[in-house]
Amino acid sequence: MLEFPLAVLPRLMGERDMIELTKINGVKVLVNPDLMELVEETPDTVIAFTTGRKIIVKESRQEIKNLVKSYRKDIFVNLCKKR
Repeated sequence: MLEFPLAVLPRLMGERDMIELTKINGVKVLVNPDLMELVEETPDTVIAFTTGRKIIVKESRQEIKNLVKSYRKDIFVNLCKKR
């Protein structure tokens, strides 16, 4: 089993350490998916973070789920390559 401190993971990933989302006003933002606590559609998609902050984005809950899954997959692929 691979074990790394959480602080090491972003450095192992290289450039792709966040996912790009679009705020409701059209502004593109980079979001750290490790800080996401809740994603809900109300009908707008609202993301709540562990920091207490919330943002409304254009992407659907399913699109965000797919982006996070891809992000995490990339982490583990890169970890295995570095071994």
